[in-house]
Amino acid sequence: MTKPVGHIRIYVDGACSGNPGPGGYGILIQIPEKPDETYSGAESMTTNNRMELTAAIEALKLLPSTPQKVDLFTDSLYVKHGITEWLSGWVKRGWRNSRGEPVKNQDLWQALVYQTMRHQIEWHWVKGHSGHRENDIVDALAKEAIESLQDY
Repeated sequence: MTKPVGHIRIYVDGACSGNPGPGGYGILIQIPEKPDETYSGAESMTTNNRMELTAAIEALKLLPSTPQKVDLFTDSLYVKHGITEWLSGWVKRGWRNSRGEPVKNQDLWQALVYQTMRHQIEWHWVKGHSGHRENDIVDALAKEAIESLQDY
């Protein structure tokens, strides 16, 4: 990987109304000397964990193709531990967890790994629903995305 050219902060969150059920995700991207950017999306039938993963994947897809230094913030321990602690074991075991069962959401984990290859990412966990400004923004975006599905 070549040397990163910028330092970007990304905040992501996923939500689900029912689990499974309609789900949404929210993204906030902060690039130095640029206005904050927000994005969201929704799926009609999904799970909370899939939306948490999708938020991270979609956020990383939005970045420039040149390598970036990224601080990525999530309130999902599933995402944080999965990418920083569990992933190497899953790969060694042929995408099986410690109980020998197939890893859930393998398609999204593989997509996330692919997106992380371009950048230097430091993963951070923030407590959800704790008054963290940026996390509250992406939480609201995820919920609004779900509501937009239900308006039809």
